Amino acid sequence: MTASGLPRRVHLGYALGSLVTGAFGTVPGLLLLPYLTDTLGVAAGLAALLVLLPKAWDVLVNPVAGRISDRTRSRWGARRPYLLVGGLALAVLFASIFAAPFASGPGAAAYVALAFLATATAFAFFQVPYVAMPAELTADPAERTRMMTWRIAVLALAILVSGAVAPAVVTAGGDGVPGHRWMGLFVAALIVVGTVGVFLGTRSAPSGTVGESEPSLRAQLAVATRNRPFRVLLICFVIQSAGVATVLAGVKYFAGQVLREPDSGPTLLFACFVAPALLVMPLWSRAGARLGKRASLVAASLIFAVGALTLVAAPALPAAGAYAVVAVIGVGYAGQQVFALAMLPDCIAYDTVRTGRRQAGVFTGLWTAGETFGLALGPGIYGLVLQLSGYVSSSTGTAAVQSDTARLGVLLGFTVLPALLVAIPLVLLRGYTLTPAQLATAPDATAPGTTASEADGAAPTARA
Repeated sequence: MTASGLPRRVHLGYALGSLVTGAFGTVPGLLLLPYLTDTLGVAAGLAALLVLLPKAWDVLVNPVAGRISDRTRSRWGARRPYLLVGGLALAVLFASIFAAPFASGPGAAAYVALAFLATATAFAFFQVPYVAMPAELTADPAERTRMMTWRIAVLALAILVSGAVAPAVVTAGGDGVPGHRWMGLFVAALIVVGTVGVFLGTRSAPSGTVGESEPSLRAQLAVATRNRPFRVLLICFVIQSAGVATVLAGVKYFAGQVLREPDSGPTLLFACFVAPALLVMPLWSRAGARLGKRASLVAASLIFAVGALTLVAAPALPAAGAYAVVAVIGVGYAGQQVFALAMLPDCIAYDTVRTGRRQAGVFTGLWTAGETFGLALGPGIYGLVLQLSGYVSSSTGTAAVQSDTARLGVLLGFTVLPALLVAIPLVLLRGYTLTPAQLATAPDATAPGTTASEADGAAPTARA
C-alpha cells in the first residue's frame, strides 16, 4: 500500500465499475416486474415472489463472497479476479433473464427465477470485492475522497442512462419479448464495458493489505446489535429503500395505466425522479451543514412523502404536472439517500470509540445486505398490491385492459405506499442520538473506501 497519489487512470478505472453496480441496481427493479406480468403473463402475486426471492438471496451470499475474496491470493490481487469473472458472468446472465426460451406460463416463470438467482449470485461476487477495494488501494483519506468523486459521477451517469434508456430500448425493439431481449443485450454491453474498464484500469494500482471481517451474517449481526445508532439507522434505511423501490417498480405501470403514456412515460418518469439528484446536491450539502444530518434526513424524507401523497391526484392532473411532482419526489430522494450515507460513517466511528475496535467491514457489509433486501422487498410489495387489486397479466407484450380497481391499485402502490414506507420509519430516528461531541475523539473509522467527508458529498445511489 502506498500513501502517494494514485494515477488518474486508476481513479477512472475504479469508477467504471459503477457502470456495473448502477445498471444492475436499477434495471431489474424498474423493468423485471412489468416484464413478468405484461409480457410473460405471470400473475402479479407470483411475479412479486420471483422478483423478491433472488435479490433477497444476496443478503445471504454477500458475506460468503466477501470471505472468499478475503482469502484469495493471486497475481492479480485478492479482488480483481472476481471483478473480471463476476462481471463477465453477470453480463451473460443478465441478458439470459430476458432471453425468454419459454413464451409464457410456468416454464417461463421458473426460467426467469433461476436466471435471476444466478445473476444475483454473480453480482455479489462482483460487488463485494468492488466495494472493499478503495481501502486497500490507498491509505490516504484525501485520495479516497478523489476516488469516490469519480465513482459517484460515473454511478449517477450509469443510473440515469440505464434507467432512462432501457425502457426506450424495449420500445424501439418492438416491445414484448423482442424488445426485452434487445434491452437485455444493451444492459449486458454496459456491464461488460464497466467490467473490463475496472479490471484494466486498476491493474497498476497497489493491491494493499486485505483484512478479514466477521465471517458470518450471524457474527455481523451480533456486532451491529450492540451499536444502537447503527441499528436504528439501518432499520430506517431498509424500510425507506423498500419505499424507493416501490416507486421504481411502479414506473411502467403508472405511466401506462394512470398517465396513459406507455411508450415515453417510463423514460420521462425515471428521468424526473433521478435527474434532480444531480442538481440539488449542493443545496442538500448546505442544508446538512446548517440543520445537521438527522434533521436534514427527516426533511428530505418528508419532501419525498408529501410529494408522493400529492401524486394521488395524478388522474386529475395534466401529464406535465405529474412529471413535475415526480421531480419534487426526486429532490427528496436525493437528500434521503445522501444523509443516510453520511450518517453511516458516524455510526462506525462511534463503534470504534465505544469498543476500541475497527470493524468498518462488518457495518458496510450489513448495510449493503440491508439495502439489497429493501430494494428487493419494494417490487415484491408492489406486485402484491397489484394482485390484491385484481391486476390482469398479459402474455402479448402489451398491458391488458384493467379494471378501475386495478388502476387504483397501480396508483396507490406508486403514491401512498412509498409515502408511508419513507415517512413512518422516521419515528425510529428518535433513537439516533449521536452528537458531534461523542464523535470528537473518534479516529478515522469510516467504511472501507468511504470517509465521512465522502459520505457527506455522495450522490444518491441505487445499489451503489
